Amino acid sequence: MLTGQIGTIVILVLVLVVGGAGFVAYRVIRNRIRNFTRMAFGSDTITGSFQNMEKMLDVTPKSVSAATSLYLPQILRDFPEFHYDEMKKRAENVLSGYLQGIDAKNVARLKEGTTSELREKLSMKIDALKEENAGEHYKNIKIHRTEIKAYQKRKGRCSIVFQSAVQYYFFRKKDGQVTEGAEDRLVQTRYNVEMIYIQDRDVVENQADSGLAMNCPNCGAPLPGLGAKKCLYCDSPIVEFSIRIWNFSDVVKV
Repeated sequence: MLTGQIGTIVILVLVLVVGGAGFVAYRVIRNRIRNFTRMAFGSDTITGSFQNMEKMLDVTPKSVSAATSLYLPQILRDFPEFHYDEMKKRAENVLSGYLQGIDAKNVARLKEGTTSELREKLSMKIDALKEENAGEHYKNIKIHRTEIKAYQKRKGRCSIVFQSAVQYYFFRKKDGQVTEGAEDRLVQTRYNVEMIYIQDRDVVENQADSGLAMNCPNCGAPLPGLGAKKCLYCDSPIVEFSIRIWNFSDVVKV
């Protein structure tokens, strides 16, 4: 009988030891988690950490596809008179005007330098909101950074895509009630703004893209580049028509 009591005591001791070790391990792990979440996210709890992460995302600008250093030299070879800083500022103004146009339901917020297609896109967006008795609001718009994302050349047409990191307070209302977003919460996002240069309307509309080859209207010799002002062979001036300028053709959230 004594042997049985000793066995019971040993088992109890082992249970206590294992339980104590488990409790100590639990405390160690819990403290490590707390220390990590406190250092990384400023909170002792997982829930608080997620809330702090959301707050950090609200104020952290999005990254952009920065390919300016790759494409700008190509653009300047084709268009020596291309002014990057000016065009970038125009792209940001078009983006702000587009968002403000949705907010105010007013196409006139889009200034000069935009195509009829972009104005029509904005008009259709506004009409759809009016039909729903809804509104989309973009307040305190701030553009953090804008870079060239892409440069494409097709026959008779070139396009440059700027990408911008943007923040604003966004909320959507329908019948006077907020149905999406929040009036007091920042949103960080990205937009692509495309600008196009049309050198030959007939080529663009009537022929498939097959590279870039512009010819002198007088002698037929190939032009040295899209931005050429005169023919190198016969010195004939290359007249610029109204369609032969950079215009903004699209705004897309990405």
